Amino acid sequence: MKPCAIDEIETIVRGHAPAPVGDYRYYAVLLPLVEKEGELFVLYEVRADDLAVQPGEISFPGGAVEAGETPEAAAVRETCEELCVPDSAVRVLHELNYLITYSGFTLYSFLGVLDADALSAARPSAAEVKETFLVPLAWLLEHEPDVYENRVVPEPTPDLPVEKLFPGGVYKWRTGRSTVMVYTWPDAEAGTERVIWGMTAALTRDFITLLKTEKRP
Repeated sequence: MKPCAIDEIETIVRGHAPAPVGDYRYYAVLLPLVEKEGELFVLYEVRADDLAVQPGEISFPGGAVEAGETPEAAAVRETCEELCVPDSAVRVLHELNYLITYSGFTLYSFLGVLDADALSAARPSAAEVKETFLVPLAWLLEHEPDVYENRVVPEPTPDLPVEKLFPGGVYKWRTGRSTVMVYTWPDAEAGTERVIWGMTAALTRDFITLLKTEKRP
């Protein structure tokens, strides 16, 4: 391949859309509010037990952003597919903050309202959702999650040529940390404790913090 001239390089890069380097993925979830009898609730899903990823864990409805799809459209589509409700039952209020994970993906989140009647009439997809439950927004406003810290430490693979890369084969890798949040909701109706943790808890707390810090009429 012959060397490029500056004008050729400029033409190439001007037509390039920047993206993360490497294998990177995008996901989107909906943080759904449900109003019942004048009270607001946050809806959570319990993932099906036979799912390959995070079976039996508590999450918000959502999934991978498909090619040519916006994160908001993905959040709505996945919500409708998982809860088996029509598009008309979902109203997106606004985009919330997003998470950038050390494991190579970004998780977008959107605040939305789910129609209570449509939700009651529907049955979640058994292939993806074991059950759903509602947590009063008032309870979340009054209870902080437990917070823990995980260390994220690189683990080189055996075939990495460490002697070639750095003298003595010893390198001080940069480490990181991962904050783990845990809400424990005493679900009296189901007779069990619901453990909401990880990214779902982090997005929950971030939303609650927004409500607490912004002025409300």
